[in-house]
Amino acid sequence: MEQLIPWAALEAQIARHYPQGRQGRPPYRLSVMLRVHCLQLFYNLSDPAMEDALYEIASMRRFAGLSLSDPLPDETTILNFRHFLERHGLGQVVFAAVNQHLAQHGLMLREGSILDASIIAAPSSTRNQSGPEHPPAVLAGSLYQPADRQ
Repeated sequence: MEQLIPWAALEAQIARHYPQGRQGRPPYRLSVMLRVHCLQLFYNLSDPAMEDALYEIASMRRFAGLSLSDPLPDETTILNFRHFLERHGLGQVVFAAVNQHLAQHGLMLREGSILDASIIAAPSSTRNQSGPEHPPAVLAGSLYQPADRQ
């Protein structure tokens, strides 16, 4: 996505509306917030889930241009950026620009999910502690006999 999305063009469209930080706390860099917003769209994450993902998934931080030593945007900041885009009608501009650019390369943006393929320890079933209740099975072409039935 780093190379497929026209980041500079998107930032230029948004920059004229983006707060300059002359009052109050300075805003996050536009490039960071735009990338966080796109990650949120790519993976269909809620604002709290996006905040958690930035803390937990190094590749997402790297894509957004953040490191663990940088202050990470919290869910309220992510929400406020999304509302900022909506207020100025820029959410649709971003989505349309990304889809148009991807279509030019023969790609399509579709909803996705991140799956955790962790293997966790689980207790064995207590249901069959008295031994197998089923007749022997044929495995790999040979007759398999459980040890207690030989």
